[in-house]
Amino acid sequence: MPLDRREFLGLAGLAALAAANPRAVAAAAPPADYTLRIARSLVELAPDHIVSTTTYNGQFPGPLLRLREGRRVLVDVHNDTDVPEQLHWHGQTVPVDVDGAGEEGTPFIPPRGMRRLAFTPGPAGLRFYHTHVLAGSDLTRGQYSGQVGPVYIEPRHEPGAYDREVFLVLKEFDPFFSQGGDMAMDVLQPRERDAQLEQRGEAAMHASLAAGAPHGYEVGYQAFAINGRMLGHGEPIRVKAGERVLLHVVNGSATEIRSLALPGHVFQVVALDGNPVPRPVEVPVLWLGTAERISAIVEMRHPGVWILGDLDDDDRARGMGIVVEYAGQHGKPRWDKPAPFGWDYRRFAKGDVAVADVDDVIEMTFAKQNAAEHGFNRWTINGVAFDMRAMQPRFRLHHGRRYRLRLHNASDDIHPMHLHRHTFELQRIAGQPVGGLRKDVAMLGGYQSMEVDFTADQPGLSLFHCHMQLHMDFGFMALFECA
Repeated sequence: MPLDRREFLGLAGLAALAAANPRAVAAAAPPADYTLRIARSLVELAPDHIVSTTTYNGQFPGPLLRLREGRRVLVDVHNDTDVPEQLHWHGQTVPVDVDGAGEEGTPFIPPRGMRRLAFTPGPAGLRFYHTHVLAGSDLTRGQYSGQVGPVYIEPRHEPGAYDREVFLVLKEFDPFFSQGGDMAMDVLQPRERDAQLEQRGEAAMHASLAAGAPHGYEVGYQAFAINGRMLGHGEPIRVKAGERVLLHVVNGSATEIRSLALPGHVFQVVALDGNPVPRPVEVPVLWLGTAERISAIVEMRHPGVWILGDLDDDDRARGMGIVVEYAGQHGKPRWDKPAPFGWDYRRFAKGDVAVADVDDVIEMTFAKQNAAEHGFNRWTINGVAFDMRAMQPRFRLHHGRRYRLRLHNASDDIHPMHLHRHTFELQRIAGQPVGGLRKDVAMLGGYQSMEVDFTADQPGLSLFHCHMQLHMDFGFMALFECA
């Protein structure tokens, strides 16, 4: 990365010092702005439920990092474990050697070693950091662990008027394998399916089952938490009547789509994935795919003691919630289930706008090969699963050109699609125009298509993948190379 004059003079001074007194170099190095330590630790989800997992700085979530857009930052990352690690700066436009993906060529943080990362944060808004390693069948690795922490890059202009901020990181613990678990399919709108994609996917699944194969492995969880505490076992969010609270919500799950509702209240969504939305709209329920983030203002105008929690009764009972307590209010937290509500990105977009021209279109079809890899589902892009040994670029891009990805889902799963080091703009979902909505993760519905545009402005390799750990580990990735 380019150095400013102060950094250049500092490095020149260190070089001279090293020649005269090598032992003094470490002491003369500039201090890090932040230090993160990756290590095994205990997380007390509740007094009777303590888990051992890998965390940052011995806590879950990892510490909140508040950065300034455009102001260079130094982060020292120590790996106190016995295995190589990666730390991915999700949603930021950083160079390959900092991004934190081995598939792109980012150097690993060695076991019992460290790396100093220097980068300029951006874009502004709610981002996060997390591990980015292959987990496969090891449910202690990757995002099955507790390696998730929030990042807030201070924007030049705030997304709305509010009194204070609250950061919430949603996460599951105690993972286990199962077979045949069904994902909720009635979450997204529009709901129209592509008949050809559905016929292809259903035929492949029926043929696999008819040949005697079982359903591929899925992952379930026994415990859920917000900010590392199960419902009823953490400090409540204490509010005052009339207060406007900006909630920054991060779905730090490895595989789960999450929902949040607060009875008697609505969420005014002001940003998705850290990017201000064209139309801030009030909704009764938030839905987040894995790695999605939502910033929403809640006006506290319904005094009481409430549960801010997941719509799923079982997940909420096992911890996915947090108490919201008004000043002067006491008693048992109350939960009232809201009416069914479909999540529709179009609510927050510009509406029916003209689709911009692009320089090239890339067609991508995603398919599932049931239980094809030692009982795990294998995932393919245009018929090919990602090769973790070869790690060859699949798509070649020209720097500065604008591309449209036409994404076709020939499976009944919802896929939160993520492109490293870029922000994309949603254009169409199931044939319906979106327009103006900028994200870095977007949920692609089962047997649906979606179109997103982005400008190839980051040189080198960029990883494109489904953000569900179980999918990306078994083929659901591709590399773009920009030159």
